Amino acid sequence: MEEVPQGCPGTGSAQAGRGASCQGCPNQRLCASGAGAAPDPAIEEIKEKMKTVKHKILVLSGKGGVGKSTFSAHLAHGLAEDENTQVHQSGSGWSPVFVEDNLGVMSVGFLLSSPDDAVIWRGPKKNGMIKQFLRDVDWGEVDYLIVDTPPGTSDEHLSAVQYLSAAHIDGAVIITTPQEVSLQDVRKEINFCHKVKLPVIGVVENMSVFICPQCKKESQIFPPTTGGAEVMCQDLKIPLLGKVPLDPHIGKSCDKGQSFLTDAPDSPATLAYRSIIKRIQEFCGHHPPKEEHLIGS
Repeated sequence: MEEVPQGCPGTGSAQAGRGASCQGCPNQRLCASGAGAAPDPAIEEIKEKMKTVKHKILVLSGKGGVGKSTFSAHLAHGLAEDENTQVHQSGSGWSPVFVEDNLGVMSVGFLLSSPDDAVIWRGPKKNGMIKQFLRDVDWGEVDYLIVDTPPGTSDEHLSAVQYLSAAHIDGAVIITTPQEVSLQDVRKEINFCHKVKLPVIGVVENMSVFICPQCKKESQIFPPTTGGAEVMCQDLKIPLLGKVPLDPHIGKSCDKGQSFLTDAPDSPATLAYRSIIKRIQEFCGHHPPKEEHLIGS
């Protein structure tokens, strides 16, 4: 997992991009732009582009494999359920790929010649693509922009926060699983958010328990040996948005490209998702959705 350099002063510090720990960081020039150097003009361009986007949410995870992208997709589906608009037609810039009337997606995967191609990019190339996604995509009038980030605290996260700094990010939703190996990385993620002044909307404990669909008995697949996300959130004074149990139907719905929330409306996982989505809406100051968009990593 690629991380922010040890001793990173944070993007808001006067030493951002200038300190000894910044040497060799792919984001050094971008951070320095906020510490006295000429600012990247893309920041203001993105601010203008984002005026039509009411809420911007980053979905983070310290560790890979905790269900962050699955959560991002279902968060977007859940926010988009209140449909009352037509498909947005773009006459300028890149157009999102619409999977529903009011749910569009933009992903690096759409730009590859083959779905099996590996994305082998260094920092500047990745940063440039993030800039293009935020500045050159015609998002239109939307209520929520959900950014599905890679695991960890790497230059992609710094770029997203820096480029959106003038446009206002509502905050970050952080995904974890109950076991300590995941929580260790999440603590680093929360520390990253504090350093770059990114509000933490809350933490979601994914794969919390397994509920047997037949007997309804709960089993712990990933035992919370140190108390899980609940104890961590209490210690760090971070909201716990909820716990999502394992459900085999989630994977099946994802494989079919369908919303699990509508495929299995009575599942305990669906009820947990809906409760979490409601809390995120309350945090952001909810308005009836028009269109939702998801940026995939």
